[in-house]
Amino acid sequence: MKKIVAVTSCPTGIAHTYMASESLEEAAKKMDLKMKVETQGSVGVENELNDQDIKEADAVIIAADTNVSKERFAGKPIVEVAVADAIDDAEALINQALEKAEKGEKTELENNLQSQVSDEKQKRKEKRSGPYKHLMTGVSFMLPFVVAGGLAIALSFVFGINAAEQEGSLAAALSQIGGGAAFALMVPVLAGYISFSIADRPGIAPGMIGGMLASSIGAGFLGGIIAGFLAGYLTQWLKNTIKLPENLQGLMPVLVLPFLSSLIVGLLMIYLIGPPVEGIMNGLESWLNGMTGTNAVLLGLILGAMMAFDMGGPVNKAAYTFGVGLLGSEIYGPMAAIMAAGMTPPLGLALATTLFKNRFTRQEIEAGKPAWFMGISFITEGAIPFAAADPIRVIPSIMTGSAVTGALSMLFGVGLKAPHGGIFVLPIPNVVTNLGFYALSIIAGTIVTALMLRILKPKLAE
Repeated sequence: MKKIVAVTSCPTGIAHTYMASESLEEAAKKMDLKMKVETQGSVGVENELNDQDIKEADAVIIAADTNVSKERFAGKPIVEVAVADAIDDAEALINQALEKAEKGEKTELENNLQSQVSDEKQKRKEKRSGPYKHLMTGVSFMLPFVVAGGLAIALSFVFGINAAEQEGSLAAALSQIGGGAAFALMVPVLAGYISFSIADRPGIAPGMIGGMLASSIGAGFLGGIIAGFLAGYLTQWLKNTIKLPENLQGLMPVLVLPFLSSLIVGLLMIYLIGPPVEGIMNGLESWLNGMTGTNAVLLGLILGAMMAFDMGGPVNKAAYTFGVGLLGSEIYGPMAAIMAAGMTPPLGLALATTLFKNRFTRQEIEAGKPAWFMGISFITEGAIPFAAADPIRVIPSIMTGSAVTGALSMLFGVGLKAPHGGIFVLPIPNVVTNLGFYALSIIAGTIVTALMLRILKPKLAE
């Protein structure tokens, strides 16, 4: 029996979402097909499609007027229509999906380094669960604000380090876009989407309000993380606890849950949680600003090793989130060490495959060529295929190189005001302090990584 999976979603998430779902299910029953429909409504995702459902499906129907992620359906024939189309003529829609399945219109992934990296990212995403999953959801939504804001601020420095202080100038406008708008939204977005990951749409408003309060009272990104989890779990508990009559259920996601949760989270942030977290953040900032010598080297070494340890996994993301969070406090040293250390693993492997070809397979040598580009672009995941093939030798090698890079960056007092972009942001004036030493740190770590691979990896049999 043929099986089709579907996702339905309308802007309000109340009526059409469920009407489309019902229409598809009834049509499938008439046509003697298996059908499972995931609804993304105002109360969140219901009847969620799992990996097995998608694997068994012959085709996918997305009937939505909102953005529905298609990553999990890679390789499956997909029919995308407006939600009204599923309500009006579900049978025609199902026939269209079956035709696509018969023609075999599937997306085939290319067998190259980039596709291996994408596959690994997807596998990691699927394995995420619990608090880590929620935190990473918040971080992923926050990153575009951080990157756009950081680059806007970086461009303002082209006109001079103090040019943004001149009111009405282009530099001041760029600084306002980056610091006044994008960075101001950073913590609220982080908190809002942590809460969203836990409680779906009803969690967004209390999460963002809690994050905005954390930002305004000086609790920073740490306060935002706490606000996000508090809002999410509180909203979810309220959703499960409060029972309204069926004819009033539509008020829950748009009125009852956001209002009650925002009120409780806001009061807790202002009177109970905010003040001690503000003290912690102030202490952290003072310690980091005063850090020199051995302490700075040790921090850089730890952050560098973390960036290489799992190449985009939880440990890597923890280090990156730490550096990004400090940008809002105008602490730029850790971010420099983190980005440099994240560039080093692919660069070191690319260099090793160039210099020591007798220690790598032909496929690995070919993969080393795009690894150069991934390295200079700050895509640490470019090292994943090499590490997966030989983790015992590759991971210690790249961790050593990245630790050296991070330690040197902190020792030389390098600061980086842009949170992403690899070498492409380095030529922007005043974005990097001590640019020459920064380049030296990256080069040194790359060479150390390559030499470690030369020492640890044996020659391949002829």
